[in-house]
Amino acid sequence: MTLDTVVEDIREQARARAEEIREEADAEADEIIEEAEADAEEIRTEILDDAERQIEQEREQRMSSAKLEAKQSRLEARRDVLQSVRDDVEAEIESLSDDERRELTGALLDAAAAEVDDGATVEVYGRAEDQELLESLAAEYDGFEYAGEFDCLGGVVVESTESRVRIKNTFDSILEEVWEDNLREISDMLFEQ
Repeated sequence: MTLDTVVEDIREQARARAEEIREEADAEADEIIEEAEADAEEIRTEILDDAERQIEQEREQRMSSAKLEAKQSRLEARRDVLQSVRDDVEAEIESLSDDERRELTGALLDAAAAEVDDGATVEVYGRAEDQELLESLAAEYDGFEYAGEFDCLGGVVVESTESRVRIKNTFDSILEEVWEDNLREISDMLFEQ
């Protein structure tokens, strides 16, 4: 073999080896690109899933917040309506006719007198506008006398000086008791669903 033939064989082997290395490199590059594309797709899918979860979570939070706000608004509106009804009832009580006021106040004073010891000195308090009425009613009982005003819608507050008993039979206290006892029924009537 001649030197030219040996050189040519070596060149041919080198070309073949270079081609083989290039093919391996191309295959390895293709594999790396495929893996990178698969990783990129997986990352993209994870990011999209995370974004969808965040969007859903924010939507649920906003819905929950909106429902809570709506519920609070309804409750506030109900409280306002109930307060308006109570204000109307108080206005009706304040505008009772003289005869109705006398009858009711007398009944409340009778009930209070029944709880006080006989012969005790009793002070009667009530609404400033009812002074004459209270003086008149107190004069019907031994030891009872009008002692001054009490901030209320009407009725009486009776104090026995001997036994330190204080009986609060005001229209306000009765309204409060009736209101509390019947609030659910009142609410149901006003807000039937």
